[in-house]
Amino acid sequence: MMDLGRLRALHAVALHGSIGAAASALGYTPSAISQQLAKLERETRTTLLERRGRGIALTDAAVLLAETAAQVLGLVEQAEITLEAQRGTPVGRFSVAAFATVARGLMPLVLADLAARFPALDVRMTEIDPPEGVEQVARGETDLAVVHDWQNTPLAVPEGLTRAAIGQDEADVLLPQGHPLAERDVLVPEDLARQRWICQQPGAICHDWLVRTLRDAQVEPDVAHQVTEYQTQKALIAAGLGVGLLPRLGRGDLPDGIVVRPLRPTPTRRLFAVWRAQASRRPAITVLVQALRSHWDNRDSADPL
Repeated sequence: MMDLGRLRALHAVALHGSIGAAASALGYTPSAISQQLAKLERETRTTLLERRGRGIALTDAAVLLAETAAQVLGLVEQAEITLEAQRGTPVGRFSVAAFATVARGLMPLVLADLAARFPALDVRMTEIDPPEGVEQVARGETDLAVVHDWQNTPLAVPEGLTRAAIGQDEADVLLPQGHPLAERDVLVPEDLARQRWICQQPGAICHDWLVRTLRDAQVEPDVAHQVTEYQTQKALIAAGLGVGLLPRLGRGDLPDGIVVRPLRPTPTRRLFAVWRAQASRRPAITVLVQALRSHWDNRDSADPL
């Protein structure tokens, strides 16, 4: 009988395209993955890897075996889900991917709550951007992802995944104190023409949303500083180096020298959880989604003014 761990290693190499990427996804060293594959070759008396240039590739036999391994791993997962559902209590390790602001602004409360109420449930979180979180769930590397998208920048969710709404977050314009626009109570996109912007790098959901929002109002954004962390964005705004459009969740306290003004129409982003549909019966998913919704409803929302 073939070892399940070795089949998992082969499946990971087929899925990710290399031993190094498979090792990273499974949390092992590349050497450990290579050893598992070598043992599987001896076990099956089949050559699974072949040299191609400077790298390696799966043989035709390995590709076929990897397809079977995916089916076997799917059946094992279903068996685990069935047992957990029968017990009716969330137990065991459960992996969660969460984007930065929800990891900072919501997940500490959620994780502490679950740890207190379900000591047999071992939830482990990884901070990751929404598109990568969805991909990890689809590949079976993560049990659930907390993600977001903006009203004009939807996040694609592939077939086979289920989603549940958590709540809506709003964003406001952050201006340096003394900025001419700070004298206005409410701003519209047209007010923001010819501003120097501070936001994330191109490709990030928030950057693409900002660019699309302003272009819809016939305003071409001038992104002067590309910064991932909100703390750094706020510091640059407070120093008078530009303006920003930041969501309230995870924004934290504002330093002196920043004025907040609402934008109309109000920019909103949708927060939701995604998981594989076949895992919907897991009690861990049920309690996690409930905790996310409960703590979202009870959170302290940042005052826009």
